Amino acid sequence: MAFSDNFFKKIEKKTNVDKDTILSLASKLQQGNMKDENTLKEVIQDISRITGREVSKEKEQKIIDTVLSNGVPKNLDKYLDDIEN
Repeated sequence: MAFSDNFFKKIEKKTNVDKDTILSLASKLQQGNMKDENTLKEVIQDISRITGREVSKEKEQKIIDTVLSNGVPKNLDKYLDDIEN
């Protein structure tokens, strides 16, 4: 699936994240072993840096443990809200 430049411009306007950063993260997600703790840490740190939101070591470990145990909820938005509180 190819996305148009217009799509990326809309994303950048809403998130302040440029096209190259989005594509780089997508590539890492596609190529990475999401059952590898080091890969997961890199992805979490990248997302934290991109969004400007700090993720504590405790939250990072909770996310990693959840992913490794196949416990990623279907409603990921709700899960992320829960771990922020």
